[in-house]
Amino acid sequence: MKPVSPLDPFEDLHALSLLMVQAARANDWDALAAHERELAAARDRLIKAQAHGEVVEPTDPATLARKVEVLRDMHAHDAEIRRHVEPWMGSARKLLGERTRGRVADQVRAAYGAHGPR
Repeated sequence: MKPVSPLDPFEDLHALSLLMVQAARANDWDALAAHERELAAARDRLIKAQAHGEVVEPTDPATLARKVEVLRDMHAHDAEIRRHVEPWMGSARKLLGERTRGRVADQVRAAYGAHGPR
């Protein structure tokens, strides 16, 4: 059995966040959402393992440095994903807002007949 490094869970999260970046760059929203679910599940497993004392915190300088590097990379990945997602989300909000306003106006016209808004 392969020994488990204290970095393994973080490296797994890092790999998933990189997959999310690649999906965002490709505007592959389905893949992005799937990888996001995988990352959330892996994060939850890590939190649970930490709570049960199953994760050994690294103590040697090289491992600590790598952990910091991984966390910084993940923060940068998050920022890049947001740069790709936010314009799409703005367009989706606008589209949904227009549809909602139109639907509400139709409902008001139906409820109030000729006296409703035009």
